[in-house]
Amino acid sequence: MTFVVTDNCIKCKYTDCVEVCPVDCFHEGPNFLVIDPDECIDCTLCEPECPAEAIYAEDDLPEDQLHFTALNAELSPLWPVITEIIDAPEDADEWNGVKDKLKYLER
Repeated sequence: MTFVVTDNCIKCKYTDCVEVCPVDCFHEGPNFLVIDPDECIDCTLCEPECPAEAIYAEDDLPEDQLHFTALNAELSPLWPVITEIIDAPEDADEWNGVKDKLKYLER
């Protein structure tokens, strides 16, 4: 099993989760983070660190977020690894909780 970054991370991109990851499985895109499913060791450390509550265990994904498993797998090889906290976008708090943000994903 792996953990999956979902819709609410888009345009929020808080990076509290990356610092606790012991295997550096987070990858950073322009306005979203993803988890490399081949690197994730299911340690559970990242999930409680996410201020946007955008990280789920694969088995616990809400029905409307299932497609993010494939999206994380697709984008993780394309984006660089991120291991340290960076500042969230200035408007991150305004985007936190906004529904259906996939259309805003920048690749």
